[in-house]
Amino acid sequence: MMITPVILLSKDNMTVLREQDVVPFRNRVKEYAIKIRMGLVNQTKLITAASELARNMLKYANGGIVSIETIARGRESGIRLTFKDEGPGIADVNLALKDGFSTGKSLGLGLPGARRLASEFEINSEIGKGTKVMIIKWANG
Repeated sequence: MMITPVILLSKDNMTVLREQDVVPFRNRVKEYAIKIRMGLVNQTKLITAASELARNMLKYANGGIVSIETIARGRESGIRLTFKDEGPGIADVNLALKDGFSTGKSLGLGLPGARRLASEFEINSEIGKGTKVMIIKWANG
């Protein structure tokens, strides 16, 4: 899925460098979702995807930075999360997006699960430079 051009309404950056950073990050994402009147089901999808991506960033890249943005497209509002790390990168992004694929000891559902939970999903990764994952969850979609 391609990310749609949008208008930026507000932005916040958070570092996620330890497991203890995940809960405050999740809480901040929830605050943003509540501000745009996102329903509980979509909040849950957004927070679940955000948690998966933050934990991936911790596990594979020793953390990184996440930007949390409130965005608008026409009359629609949403939350855009951008996860940036300087880890080893992903050798085969298409393979990493398949259910069950994992280079660690996990079920391999993090990236493909996050992609399913998001309204829009984009990933760019370069070996030796890091990975950037951007998701959007629209308040009503």
